[in-house]
Amino acid sequence: MLAFKLRILFFFCLGAFLLDSYVWQAFKTITKNKSERFKKRLFYIYWAIPTVIILFFVLFLFNDSLNQYKYIRTYFQGFIMVLYSAKLLVFIFLLADDLKRGLLWIKHHVYRLLLGNNKKQISHDKIEEAEEIIEENIQPKELQMNRSEFLAKAGLITSAVPFVLLTRGMYRGAYNYQVRSLEIILPNLPASFDGLKVLQISDIHCGSFLDRAAVARGIQLIKEQNADLVLFTGDLVNNKAEEAQEWKTLFAEISAPMGVFSILGNHDYGDYVNNWKSPEEKEANFNELLSIHKEMGWNLLRNEHVLLEREGKQIALIGVENWGDKARFQKKGDLKKAIQGMPEVPVKLLMSHDPSHFERIVSVEHQDIDLTFSGHTHGFQFGVEFGPIRWSPSQYIYKHWADLYEKGNQKIYVNRGFGFLGYPGRVGIMPEITVLNLYRS
Repeated sequence: MLAFKLRILFFFCLGAFLLDSYVWQAFKTITKNKSERFKKRLFYIYWAIPTVIILFFVLFLFNDSLNQYKYIRTYFQGFIMVLYSAKLLVFIFLLADDLKRGLLWIKHHVYRLLLGNNKKQISHDKIEEAEEIIEENIQPKELQMNRSEFLAKAGLITSAVPFVLLTRGMYRGAYNYQVRSLEIILPNLPASFDGLKVLQISDIHCGSFLDRAAVARGIQLIKEQNADLVLFTGDLVNNKAEEAQEWKTLFAEISAPMGVFSILGNHDYGDYVNNWKSPEEKEANFNELLSIHKEMGWNLLRNEHVLLEREGKQIALIGVENWGDKARFQKKGDLKKAIQGMPEVPVKLLMSHDPSHFERIVSVEHQDIDLTFSGHTHGFQFGVEFGPIRWSPSQYIYKHWADLYEKGNQKIYVNRGFGFLGYPGRVGIMPEITVLNLYRS
């Protein structure tokens, strides 16, 4: 465990130092004409910030008792992400300038080398042409410095945009719950289920919450939708079951005539905790989480199905454990086991936390699944959604990252998540409560 933490510390410090050092060059460039006293003060202020960050990082990494200070830990993580996201943008500007100058340097020396080696073999006109090319590409030192200063200033000014957006996202976006309502046509839906209102939430991540009143407002929004059926598609906690203890009474307020059903997400297994004292402690944590679902009145489906009935007609609701195709995500979801013994029904609804399960397994091997409910991506908690324009870094990782998708006769809805993880906020991709109204036509 100590060796693992030391590796984390080494790579964090190395990455931070390299990025900070590179960005410092931008400050040196734009302050070259300032007084020595001013530059010295700027130096101390600039380097004091990463020094304090590393100090806090060491304290939280090696003193587990400090993790109880959730406010400090959460906003410390957020500050690191905001600060270094802004610095990364400055880095891109500086790198572009350095790469261009490096390429020109290589080009100039290649021209001079070729000219020097072949001066006797080529004509006078060719010599003059080569020298003109060299002179055209070599800019005066003053112009080079002006360009560098311009790019340094542009990088620093541009970096203010993510700094402001991400900072604002922490206090305005984290609990800005949005109700998204849409109609879904399932032609085989029995008449008695026509108009069924299904509410979906996902990725609560109780361990990240800091504002009880704000979460209560989100739960009140859920209750106001008066849904027939409520589905929760995984990740109740970040790591440990104890995170949900103080929130379970609030979420127990959620109810629906046809029940509240839930599944497990990749964070619910405790696999991302590196300091379990024993396998038994980890198992006890998992069992505690299962008990919390039950205490809240949520029907947890673990590779199993239930039949929903209305006026003598039935449809199936299937819930599988987490199955992820990316990184080291668990592959505990067993759809074949979940549908074992299930009678023939006209419509099958599936709850599966990770949308990659739909792409790799569901749409390939189980094409009789009509509609899949997923979450997991959070929409990266960052992006742009303006009318038909939808963009997020999440789309470069997941084919289905937010909203409704269709593949043949099958559909999948990916919820943007109710909570947040890592970065304690949201920019552009708000926390979501989804209301899906199912119709026959």
